[in-house]
Amino acid sequence: MSTNTPTAALSQAGVSIWLDDLSRQRITSGGLERLIAERDVVGVTTNPTIFAAALTDGESYREQLHALAADGADVDRAVFEITTDDVRDAADHFLPVYERSQGYDGRVSIEVSPDLAHDTDATVAEAHRLWEKVDRPNVMIKIPATLEGLPAITAAIAAGISVNVTLIFSLDRYRQVIDAYLTGLEQAKAAGIDLSTIHSVASFFVSRVDTEIDKRLAAIGTPEAAALKSRAGVANAQLAYELFEQEFASPRAVALLDAGANRQRPLWASTGVKDPSLPDTLYVTELVARGVVNTMPEKTLEATYDHGVIEGDSVTGKYAEAGRLLDALASAGVDYDDVTALLEREGVEKFIVSWKELLDTVRGALESAR
Repeated sequence: MSTNTPTAALSQAGVSIWLDDLSRQRITSGGLERLIAERDVVGVTTNPTIFAAALTDGESYREQLHALAADGADVDRAVFEITTDDVRDAADHFLPVYERSQGYDGRVSIEVSPDLAHDTDATVAEAHRLWEKVDRPNVMIKIPATLEGLPAITAAIAAGISVNVTLIFSLDRYRQVIDAYLTGLEQAKAAGIDLSTIHSVASFFVSRVDTEIDKRLAAIGTPEAAALKSRAGVANAQLAYELFEQEFASPRAVALLDAGANRQRPLWASTGVKDPSLPDTLYVTELVARGVVNTMPEKTLEATYDHGVIEGDSVTGKYAEAGRLLDALASAGVDYDDVTALLEREGVEKFIVSWKELLDTVRGALESAR
């Protein structure tokens, strides 16, 4: 690990840095090891978009694709084998981090098929399938925080599966996610499962909130609306951290923690800055708090390493200000509930598009190999 860099300072402030990217080339080239050693990276998240991009580099997957084609694999099986192999290999690279942190970090996430986002039973079955296929203690299964995903989160946690809950945009939905996690822990405890082996993060999306709200503020066009630009994403996340502190201090949560359970950590996702007029480390430096994860695309990671200014906790103590900001947005005419509902729908839809692109890429590669 580095010792005198902004990423080291971020780690020392209690933020776990996870890379929001994975590819076979990154694993085999030693690039992943370099980020672990030099950029304080202690975990990886993946999603359908990331795998679709990785598979465009056909050379890295050529040998496996030829073997799968020769074995008569269809596209669904091929994608399942390829992605779980990459995640397993990455998990092995992070095993020393996992062991050193006693399971706190060293995590690699893989997502259930996005077209199952509104099918509870199929999501649960896919979570079990991925968990058993990767077969590593430091894997996390990503389940979207749709209404249908909530009971699937509970079922997976109850079975002892570590879960990364993804696509959280609203505070109300985040409260439901925490409830789903605690319910799963209660069921796991009743089943005699060791609660200390179950870990979870709740992925709260940041930049997408600003992108949508800033578009609406621009349409409103008043000076008051302009003054609120690019402030909603951070404020929303700050209030999510307040909710995290409150919910995991409740008697219900404390009873589970006393029984060996782990708190479900907030994870800041969508931390790449979309607006070029904003600082490129905005969603890192403004969201520093102990016990959170920040999963970054490599561009954001490198910007943070190069010139990020980490000045300690930038979240706690900001709750009243953040609440006033959301109130001001409502007064300006921005419908928070409509924004977050739209972002959830779009998030699922975008991942489905990426998933189909991934399937098409692999289908074409299999046909060429045959």
